Amino acid sequence: METVDTTKRLSQLRDLMKEHKVDVYIVPSEDSHQSEYIAPCDARREHISGFSGSAGTAVVTLDKAALATDGRYFNQASKQLDSNWLLLKQGLDDVPTWQEWTTEQAEGGKTVGVDPTVITAADARKLTKSLKKTDATLVGIDENLVDKIWKDRPARPAERVIVLSDEYAGKDFKEKLTDLRKELDKKKTAGMVVSMLDEVAWLFNLRGSDIPYNPVFFSYAAVTHDSAFLYVDSSQLNDKVYEHLHGAVQIKPYDALFSDLTSLSKGAEQNGADTTAKKHSKILVSNKASWALSLGLGGEDKVEEVRSPVAEAKAIKNSTELEGMRQCHIRDGAALIEFFAWLEDQLIAKKATLDEVQAADKLEAIRSKGKHFKGLSFDTISSTGPNAAVIHYKPEPGNCSTIDPKAVYLCDSGAQYLDGTTDTTRTLHFGQPTEMEVKAYTLVLKGVIALDRAVFPKGTTGFAIDILARQALWREGLDYRHGTGHGVGSFLNVHEGPIGVGTRAAYSEVSLSIGNVLSDEPGYYEDGNFGIRIENMIMAKEAETNHKFGDKPWLAFEHVTMVPMCRKLIDASILGPEEKQWLNEYHQEDDLTLTWLKRETATLE
Repeated sequence: METVDTTKRLSQLRDLMKEHKVDVYIVPSEDSHQSEYIAPCDARREHISGFSGSAGTAVVTLDKAALATDGRYFNQASKQLDSNWLLLKQGLDDVPTWQEWTTEQAEGGKTVGVDPTVITAADARKLTKSLKKTDATLVGIDENLVDKIWKDRPARPAERVIVLSDEYAGKDFKEKLTDLRKELDKKKTAGMVVSMLDEVAWLFNLRGSDIPYNPVFFSYAAVTHDSAFLYVDSSQLNDKVYEHLHGAVQIKPYDALFSDLTSLSKGAEQNGADTTAKKHSKILVSNKASWALSLGLGGEDKVEEVRSPVAEAKAIKNSTELEGMRQCHIRDGAALIEFFAWLEDQLIAKKATLDEVQAADKLEAIRSKGKHFKGLSFDTISSTGPNAAVIHYKPEPGNCSTIDPKAVYLCDSGAQYLDGTTDTTRTLHFGQPTEMEVKAYTLVLKGVIALDRAVFPKGTTGFAIDILARQALWREGLDYRHGTGHGVGSFLNVHEGPIGVGTRAAYSEVSLSIGNVLSDEPGYYEDGNFGIRIENMIMAKEAETNHKFGDKPWLAFEHVTMVPMCRKLIDASILGPEEKQWLNEYHQEDDLTLTWLKRETATLE
């Protein structure tokens, strides 16, 4: 994680800001689809700031620059930002949000600019309201100023799109379109523009590879009561895709979406004017849709901005997807067990010298032999000692550490399979751990178990149960600066909304439902020393309870990750009887993985 000299880039950006009569310029992390993970061509915030984490917003004035990010990246950002930048550690007391800092810098009627395709309409409204207090103005600048100064900017990917058969999807895309049209009726809207890449992929049972580790492709969709359009580069489609969509979906060029928005909005107006029509006058968009998309449809009066019904449907997996999750985690668990056994043998028995990248590459090689393997689901976090305290650490060839068998080793990794997506973290120690490392690990394990064993009534949110995973740490005055769990896609993005477990306000807005798949991953980190994280994948199911208070369902979790915990790091004396029972049963379940591994690696006669 080297520091990048951004002096020249900032100077060039400020020259452009002056040309456009802008005093403050905002550079978000996201692309025009509000993707968390982006293609290299959209890494504008990284280019201007040097910070490579997945979350953060850069704000540049004519004489200052600030980077705001959350607790996952404090350590990383402090190492990557040069002296031109102020780090705004979001969530800490007396640290302004990027919106507050922007408003402060714009005092006195200054102009704040942003590319309207990379900021949500909701964020634009919120910022406009804040700026008005200081007589400042937010303006959209159609050309992205960072793009203008970015020499050798990569081209937008246009990789092949594939059809995901019903064998893995579990539901025909035409049924999904029918369900969406029912939602349009319920919400009294004429149609919906779908802008999130994973939502488009899920809706049409298609997958791609335009963004590393995320099986999505650059596209938009527009769905009305009687038609559906897919906006995509046609060079990415083969005959199988055309055959798959034939008769139900019209293909249009990716770049044609914005020119079509006006006609889509006018069509909605005409429907609204017809009192006998079932259709209505507004177009539905996600609350994550871009400001540009909202403006293209005619502004706030012409759109209905809601939490995407596609996102909500996608988050509730069907029985085929749930079974796929179980099966791919068996294969993935076998790969991780094989890797950890190999790694210990190399470090301890063979006294080999291995760096973090070599270990990560070996794990990928083992995984790639598995059935239905399509690639990794994110960059493997292979981290030794102090690097394990960097929550989203990314080792790079020639710029990583040699694995120290006398230190903690944290491995957070996952894969994409045709039948599911995995994300597993295990923290190991190949030598003699310190008393604090053992204590921290055991407290984190108690948090994993507490969330796994939770039983709660329907209507409970991930925000409400986050405390379960933190209680053991809190009792010791310890905590961690990241969410406890994120939703996971089915051969889709490893981070999937709208559900999750954590302190984000958004997690208080959506209750957990049967069929949700999410991670269970508390942790503890000491900067410059060590980090602990344990992560299992859990699936929400109906709980078997003796009573049904309120005559409503009660929910519980089923874990599907099959990788043993590190016995050397467990202090059994601080585990209760039920926690010990859970751990013993968990390791007995892991015999399934061992049986599978023995069968698949049996010697041929």
